[in-house]
Amino acid sequence: MFNQQEGIIWLNPDDDLEQAYAYARATFKYFWRELYWEYRRIIPALDFAMVKAPFMQELDGEIRTEHMWLNEIDFDGIHVSGTLVNEPHELTIVSVGERIEGLPVDAISDWMFLCQDVVYGGFTVQAARLQMDEAERAEHDEAWGLNFGEAGKTLLVYEQEAHPENVQEHPMCVNMVEKWREHLQQNADLPTESNQRGYTLLHTEAIAGNAPLVALLLEHGADPKAQTDEGYTAANFARHLQWQNVLVALGEVADLH
Repeated sequence: MFNQQEGIIWLNPDDDLEQAYAYARATFKYFWRELYWEYRRIIPALDFAMVKAPFMQELDGEIRTEHMWLNEIDFDGIHVSGTLVNEPHELTIVSVGERIEGLPVDAISDWMFLCQDVVYGGFTVQAARLQMDEAERAEHDEAWGLNFGEAGKTLLVYEQEAHPENVQEHPMCVNMVEKWREHLQQNADLPTESNQRGYTLLHTEAIAGNAPLVALLLEHGADPKAQTDEGYTAANFARHLQWQNVLVALGEVADLH
């Protein structure tokens, strides 16, 4: 059952891996939002954050596919980049420790992060655990060194069961609004500045789903029509990632269905 509104997805034993991949892609935005704020913390809160992606190569006349994990993740709103954690079993086109650039976000197969001994994401892991008996799951979790919790239950955002509002907005975003307001008042050029690829703060906050900061930037002169070098506006990113809250802040039609 896909109950994203509550920040929980229950996998079904009848679901195949393709369904797990689809859930991971549909919810990747929550992974990136968490990692976006992690990169801004002075003291790290996450034990790890990884994305799984498929790699394909023709070997002996057949296409072989290996799904492997990457860490040190970056995301530009369209493409994911990261460092390969796994040693390939058969493939020779990539190697462990290699920096992988430009993976389409719509092609990833899983994501997972660990915070305070709680696993978030891990759709393919949970799909595999559903096929195991209790003893096999215990052995599996011990091999990982992690407690993956109830089989089939996949958490999306930090502490969403105790704080369901965390699904809508990241708590750090909510807490930072007034500090950001003061910062923008003291640095009037920030809302219109762009980096070497044409990304403004409005773009990056929209990608991360930070609607309160998007609204604040607009109040301080950010241009909602500003485009990256590839021609994307903040609304383009918000619509691609289905951030309804950001579309509302931008004054866009927010019906994504």
